[in-house]
Amino acid sequence: MTSWEQSASVLAENENWIPGGIVSLNRKSDPNICFVRGNGSRVTDLEGNEYIDYQAGFAASFLGHNDPDINAAVQQTLQQNQLLMGAGPTLLEGEFAKLFCQAVPAVDSIQITTTGSEATYHAIRIARAATKREHIIVMQGGYNGWHNDVACNVISALKDIGPYVSPGEYPYDAGSAGVPVGHSSLVHIVNYNDLESVAYVAKRYPVACIVLEPMLQNVGIVKPLPGYLEGLRKLADELGFLLIFDEVKTGFRHALGGYQSIAGVEADLSTYGKALANGYPVGVIGGKKKYMDYFVNPVKENRVMIAGTYNAFPLTTSAAIATLKKLADPKVDVYGHVYKLGAILEDGLKDIFSKLGRPFYVARQGSALCTYFMDHQPIHFHDILEHHDFDFDTKYRRKLIEKGIFNFPAAIKQGSISFAHTEEDIAITLEKTQEAVNEI
Repeated sequence: MTSWEQSASVLAENENWIPGGIVSLNRKSDPNICFVRGNGSRVTDLEGNEYIDYQAGFAASFLGHNDPDINAAVQQTLQQNQLLMGAGPTLLEGEFAKLFCQAVPAVDSIQITTTGSEATYHAIRIARAATKREHIIVMQGGYNGWHNDVACNVISALKDIGPYVSPGEYPYDAGSAGVPVGHSSLVHIVNYNDLESVAYVAKRYPVACIVLEPMLQNVGIVKPLPGYLEGLRKLADELGFLLIFDEVKTGFRHALGGYQSIAGVEADLSTYGKALANGYPVGVIGGKKKYMDYFVNPVKENRVMIAGTYNAFPLTTSAAIATLKKLADPKVDVYGHVYKLGAILEDGLKDIFSKLGRPFYVARQGSALCTYFMDHQPIHFHDILEHHDFDFDTKYRRKLIEKGIFNFPAAIKQGSISFAHTEEDIAITLEKTQEAVNEI
């Protein structure tokens, strides 16, 4: 399973009509594999090879590919002729919003978007409207969407951002051309788990908000140090900026109430997506009523615009409703199942790598995990850059793919267990992992 010639030909053909051949270029990798089917924990490529899948649509397919309960809900909506109406409220969006707010204690009300990027875009707008400030703080190594405010410092090279510094901030490493220089001057980059740098920036600039994943999952699994999230909450209250948790990846994968329900720290605004609709395209912004009501502020100058023809698209919304109901069902016990499998996989990986004679650390939160080839749990992105063996990680992932275990073939990307995975899947994964590390 080392040649993907048919997949390569699809990419080459697509490049005639699509720049880069892929409509979301963060899906481009080496190897570039064209997948044609997904069912449960497995995906199949154009060549007919089957893989146990831990990519899961960048962690979106939490219940597994083509979950029958979610598909049935979508099919029912189709049969009821509930497609795009384009005027007035809908029953589905109301049902979804009620279920969501009942599930997430940190949220009083929500608005629904089509992507997580749109949700973070709106959250920053609300923060600027509420505080009358323009500057924002984002994390080194974080990903919060594609728009101008946050399209920077996603996975930077050390030469572009310089050495570790605290307290302080890092150079703006643009992730895209076309961002106005004046706009980028409003964005300040600090490392995760570094409260001193947040205070440093917030005391020097009129900061409207800090936007971050409450657990940094864009670069694997980087957990908050004790007191970090509580410290952010305190700084936000003391210095007058909003705390925004981007739970697009963490929300609903780790707990029904989001990761902040585990951490015990509530944000002013939060964003969600991915696992919320089991792979259907959805984003949500939610939070405290006093901030969410900026969408309907009676004073025109203070009103934050939200629009989108496909917001709460009926098929997506029915998928999200069905997903929420399944996640909340104690008889199904989604979280118990995936947490158990996560523990088995973590223990097995530790056993394998402890015999390898090279530094490693298996970082895990529930069903999400990442093996770092360094001798400790990383605390921020600079820690990873300075200590992780990126070359070994890349070879390791490639070898696993050749053996039918698929995780995204780029170093430090998290692996995601779905509800559809079984103990047999985990056993096969560990067997193939042992073979892979023996061969590298």
